[in-house]
Amino acid sequence: MAKSPMVEVKVWGLALDEKNKVPVVILQEIQGKRRLPIWIGASEASAIAMEMDGKKFQRPLTHDLMATMLHGLKAIISRVEIADLRENTFFARILIERGDEVLAVDARPSDSIALALRMHSQIFVEPRLLAEDFEAALPEQAQTDEEKAEELRRWIEELNPKDFGKFQM
Repeated sequence: MAKSPMVEVKVWGLALDEKNKVPVVILQEIQGKRRLPIWIGASEASAIAMEMDGKKFQRPLTHDLMATMLHGLKAIISRVEIADLRENTFFARILIERGDEVLAVDARPSDSIALALRMHSQIFVEPRLLAEDFEAALPEQAQTDEEKAEELRRWIEELNPKDFGKFQM
């Protein structure tokens, strides 16, 4: 059985799961209307939102650092692939090219997306993961997309480093 080709997607937007108050990145196929919601962490949502808004922190974030290192090594990210879903966990890989070498790196989709945005790389999704009727699959929501985006923006801006816990040795 031949494997179907991956579908190129773009970041359609960010939302906040009203039930769990967890950020969700929503990918949409470029040549269609199918979408894929992926629940992500607060720091990754912030990194994606900052890049989408063209904002930069005074000091580089982890994804900025990784992009700078790849540029310094004269490597590119040829593509990011959201390749699988197992036990409610999405799996992704980052394909890094340098000269004739290609390295596939296992990564979380949220980190992969944040890095792909910084490197202006294409993002692809396994077709079976895309929802044909995305809106029908979501619970009823009273808020408009603009209200949800504003709520997520406020939530990210109000994040306190203490919300992430403390590093223990």
